[in-house]
Amino acid sequence: MALLVEHLLKPVPEDKQIETRPFLDAATHLLPFFDCFGSFVFNQVKTDISGNIQRIRDVYHKNPSRYRTLQNILEIEKEQYGPEWPRAGPGTHGLMWLKRALRFIQVLLQSICDGERDESRPDLILVNVTKAYEVALKKYHGWLLQIAFQTALYGAPYKHDFLKALSKGQDVPEDQCLEKVRLFLVNFTATIDIIDEMYTRMNADLDYKV
Repeated sequence: MALLVEHLLKPVPEDKQIETRPFLDAATHLLPFFDCFGSFVFNQVKTDISGNIQRIRDVYHKNPSRYRTLQNILEIEKEQYGPEWPRAGPGTHGLMWLKRALRFIQVLLQSICDGERDESRPDLILVNVTKAYEVALKKYHGWLLQIAFQTALYGAPYKHDFLKALSKGQDVPEDQCLEKVRLFLVNFTATIDIIDEMYTRMNADLDYKV
């Protein structure tokens, strides 16, 4: 499970202010996660995530002390762009799509850890990856993109192959893999929850479809 635990997110501080640079660094190290699916569609997701990370990083590099936290980015862009925000704010908009992709990862891994599976094919992760897509991404996709994703989901790898890919090709016992996934999910889930709460509180989420 080296892919996940090499760059764990920091624990969420009491004030719930998420530092921008460590968050972006951790998100960048998650990009190879989507290589585990071996699908063009998920390669496109990886490309989109990389682009959104770069948009947020570009905002941060303009003034690292001013944009020290993700909350700073949203608050400053809201004031800067006025009624055109949140669509006009590059950091806000980039983080909106990034958090959705990260939620996909979180729901997928949590579903696997919870033992959710198709009893007729317990060796597949189709149930898990389908749940993750429906929870995190589907409602933001038009019908053409939904069809493309649903086709890709049926090509999801076997559970053993998926866990092996997360372990960078090493054959690690499943129980040890899942133990490390659970460790990864602690701060990862808490961080995404805080970002979602921030977007809800600031009315920054957009529900248009792509």
